[in-house]
Amino acid sequence: MSPRLLVRRPSPGLAAGELTHLDRVPVDAGLALEQWRGYVEVFRTRGWQVIEVDPADTHPDGVFIEDAVIVFGEVAVLASAGAESRRGESSTVERALDGLGLEVRRIELPGTLDGGDVLKIGRTAYVGLGSRTTDEGIRQLAAILEPSGWVVVAVPVTKALHLKSAVTALPDGTVVGHPPLVAFLAVPEEHGTAVVDLGDDTVLMSSDAPLTAAVFRDRGLTVITVPITEFEKLEGCVTCLSVRIRD
Repeated sequence: MSPRLLVRRPSPGLAAGELTHLDRVPVDAGLALEQWRGYVEVFRTRGWQVIEVDPADTHPDGVFIEDAVIVFGEVAVLASAGAESRRGESSTVERALDGLGLEVRRIELPGTLDGGDVLKIGRTAYVGLGSRTTDEGIRQLAAILEPSGWVVVAVPVTKALHLKSAVTALPDGTVVGHPPLVAFLAVPEEHGTAVVDLGDDTVLMSSDAPLTAAVFRDRGLTVITVPITEFEKLEGCVTCLSVRIRD
């Protein structure tokens, strides 16, 4: 079966999305929609089955669908948004999971956990503990995952919105980050920290990090870049615009 991708088109009210570490600057909703379509098309042309979740136009951050659900093999964990304004996003995501053959579990309040705080490397889930994800949210995730052999490791996050705003991993498991944010394998640009593994030693990343793209190509990777400037203005990146389901 082809890998599947959950996405949701950006709200016309995207510019009003939550901000934690950045100053608000103008966001072009029309350009954002164009960039989102280009992002999705990369997956479609590589054989991914694209599943569009119902729009959530009253939720400016709804496009960042990775925060709403995390998939661990055959288990989908519905998150519990750390920002109160985002807690209405999950109902349409839950409906989209119907028929996908996944066991659905959930994080319950008072625990909170955003999907953008979960970095999976092998059978270890590193979970950012910060402004959006709490100890209780991590405890609940561990209770769901550890019986099936996952290891859950909490990682304090203070300088970025989510753990995956600061670090992601290359296909070989190498963790990459920007030195002012985190001390891992250094990349030269902040927007070079986020990559999506497309399979076949190919990664997708922001076009705003050409020096980092060159580093990854020197490591033997095929690199595809897309412009996502309007989402980066809202602390978004290539990982948080989709949920990847691989069989």
